[in-house]
Order: sequence, then C-alpha cells, then structure tokens
Amino acid sequence: MSHFDVVIVGAGLSGIGAACHLQQRCPGKSYAILEARSELGGTWDLYRYPGIRSDSDMHTLGYSFKPWKAEKAIADGPSILAYVNEAADEHGVRKHIQFDRKVEGASWSSDEARWTIDVAATDGGPAPEPITCNLLLMCSGYYSYDEPHRPEFPGEADFEGELFHPQLWPEDLDYRGKRVVVIGSGATAMTLVPAMAEETEHITMLQRSPTYVVSRPDVDALANRLRRLLPDRIAYAITRWKNVTLQNLLYRRTRVAPEKVKAFLLKQVRKHLGRETVEKHFTPRYDPWDERLCLIPNADLFEAINSGKASVVTDHIETLTKKGIRLRSGEELDADIIVAATGLNLKVLGGARFEVDGEPVNFPETFTYKGMMYSDVPNLIQTFGYINASWTLRADLTAEYTCRLIDHMDAKGATRAVPRLRDEDRGMQTRQWIEDFTPNYMKRVMHLFPKQGDREPWLNTQDYRRDRKMIRKAPLEDGALIFDDPRAGA
Repeated sequence: MSHFDVVIVGAGLSGIGAACHLQQRCPGKSYAILEARSELGGTWDLYRYPGIRSDSDMHTLGYSFKPWKAEKAIADGPSILAYVNEAADEHGVRKHIQFDRKVEGASWSSDEARWTIDVAATDGGPAPEPITCNLLLMCSGYYSYDEPHRPEFPGEADFEGELFHPQLWPEDLDYRGKRVVVIGSGATAMTLVPAMAEETEHITMLQRSPTYVVSRPDVDALANRLRRLLPDRIAYAITRWKNVTLQNLLYRRTRVAPEKVKAFLLKQVRKHLGRETVEKHFTPRYDPWDERLCLIPNADLFEAINSGKASVVTDHIETLTKKGIRLRSGEELDADIIVAATGLNLKVLGGARFEVDGEPVNFPETFTYKGMMYSDVPNLIQTFGYINASWTLRADLTAEYTCRLIDHMDAKGATRAVPRLRDEDRGMQTRQWIEDFTPNYMKRVMHLFPKQGDREPWLNTQDYRRDRKMIRKAPLEDGALIFDDPRAGA
C-alpha cells in the first residue's frame, strides 16, 4: 500500500496548479495525483467540439505563477491544454500523476491520522491497491465527466439524424452542408454556432429563454503592450489586477443597480443586432449575473446571425420528428444534426463516498469552512472556483491555503486539522452553498452540497477580494479550525 503526505485528485487545471504550488512551497512533501482519465488537462482535454474556448480571459484563468504570453486573451481549448501541459512539465509534475485511477471513496481514521483511498482502474486493468495519505486535496472539478445533463426529448426515437451532447462529440462527425440545431443558450451553444456556421447549410440556436451576451475582443491590447515594455511577470500581474478589478466592479454593479446594468448590456447588443431581434432573443427575464453572462469574442455570434448562416429561435420543444424539431408555436426546424447543449450534471467531490471513523459523511449536513473544507471532516480540502469570475482565482487561493496549512501543522506537530462549529456558531442562520445564482444546473443539486452560515469562516463567498483576506491573510488559528494529533491522545 503506497503512502503519500498529500494526494491530489484530478489532473486538470486545478490539480496541476495545486501540485505546482505544493512543489514550490512544500518541497519536502511527497504527493501523488490520481487522474481517472488517461491524459491530463481535465475539461480542456475532454471537450473536443468545434470552437472550444474559455469564456474567461487567460490573465485571470491562468495561474498566478505562470504568465500567459499568447496574443489572444480569450484562448481556444488546445492553447489552454498546451498551457496546462507546460506548467506540469516546467515544475516536474507529470511524473507524480497516476493515470486511469478513479477515486471511488475515502475513509479517515483518527487512530492512524490518515485517509485510505479506494481506487479503481479505468483502463480495464487489475484493481489497484488502496492508497493512504495525510491530507486529501480534491481537484476533481464540479461535474460528471461521464454523464452530461441530457434530458430525453419527446419523439427522440423518430428522429433520423444524429443527436448527441457536446461533451460526447463524435470524432468523425461531418457537418459540412448539413442543417444543424443546437439546443441551449449557454456558453457551449454560443461557441458552437459561430464556429460551425461557415461549413453548415444553416445552423440554429434553439433556446427556451434568452441569456445575457457580452462581446469583447479576444485580444487584450493593454496586456500585449505591457508585455513588450515590461518583464512577463510584471506585465501579467498588472493585467491580472486590472481584469480582476473590472470583473469585481461589474459584478458588484449588477447587485446594486441591476436595471442600469441590464440597459447597458442590451444597448451593446443593439449595436450589432436589430432592436426586434434583441428584444425577442437577447433580453433575459432575470437580472444580470443571476445566471452567468456569456462572453463571445469579436462579436462572432452576432456576425454569424447577420450573415444569414445562423439564426436564433426562442421557443419550447413539442417533439422531435423524423426530419427535425416541432415547436410549441407550430414552427418546424429541419435538422440533420441536433446538438443538445443542455448543460452539466454537478457532482459533490467527484461523486466519491467518504467516511470519518467508520461513519458515512452526509455533506448536506455539514457547513462549508471558507468554501474549501467541511465541518467535522478532517484533512480534506476541495477546490471549487467562482461562478462570477475565473475558476483559477479561487483555485490558486485554495492551493496557497493548503500549503500554509501543511506548514502550520508541521510547526505545531499536529496531524489533524478539522473545522468545528464554535459555541457561538451553533444555531446560526443557514444558507445555500451558493446564493443569488439561479441556473438550472445549480438548482438541481444545491440540496446535495454543504450549507454555509451567516458569518466567517462558515462562508462560501463569491468575492475574490474578500476571499483574499479570509483565506490568504486571516490567521489559521481562528477557534474554528482545530489542530491536534489524535494518536497522541490515544
């Protein structure tokens, strides 16, 4: 049975970043990365659909320790995957990855002050031995890699064309000269439509209701200018600060003056599309940032619509037919290919089961500690990014905190760090793990996530500036995080 000081679950953007932080800040610690797939990269290796790209700028989606040097700030999937691979190789992380290893469950023993991890082989090989570790860092993402959210549509069996979810994109798909309907209006749909438009006969984005759309250039002119004048790290840090500040200002404005922000966003869309089109297909019923804004680079979606190669239809599906989709309005959309960009299935901690001293952990009954740990669950840290900013901003903070925690435990001679409610925390008001964010993929599973309280440190904020104080600068000894060595007590 192999033992490591730290086990990181997931070799995607978060897991590779965490390993780089660990090597830089805690070089004496042994660690392994368990990755269920056969390649690193997570989302950026999994998704292969046309036009796959980030919807965050790479100066904030990139790592704090690795400057983004490419001209384009809104990067395509292969460029992001190359960036993650570069980080892994520059820091010697790849040799620590155990591929084709899926974490099925983990059990904490206070007598041994360690986790025992049950691992399954995903490549058809023999079952691996369990792995033990002192600290478990979950960087497995937030959705199922195997099963996307794909509702069954009435009449599916009658449809004679191809129907699939973009997470399961067919490698040999030929859509040239075909009629394509993309169901959905999230980031994936708005990426697919302009990327496919030039080669299809026609492509339609079919949505039940509109989404806020923001267009911006895929090149950050200031970032590129700074990089020519300053060292890469300084130019990157300035651009990162600038973009974080602008993101934060926009989000805060949506909370205090939603109508003004809505008017501004719609005015920008009307610069590209006619008023009637904007009112019917691009004016949501909800306020900005109640759901995530969709970023489109260089107005590519608007250009595809204006060219006549793409269109948007706002309606509900009545049934699929042999040749396409019949809508409630009676309109019929002809389709050779239907792409169901219908969202994700969220999972808590990758869907693995957890036990503490033989008792199953029921995560909805726990409180989140700083959005990273769980009450009464020792030595377990989870990486979960922001819904209103770049994922990696939170991932970097979480990795930094993990390293601080390890060093502090070593200094104290502690083998266990466990969040526990203080006397003053008992009976506090409880809230959902994420509030003021209403997309269906979140609402479907919020009951499975831990609660948050009404005070620090029992908060899962969506505020990077506040988190920097609570996570990076607040003392580790706060009365809620308890350090000890349970073996000494025994």
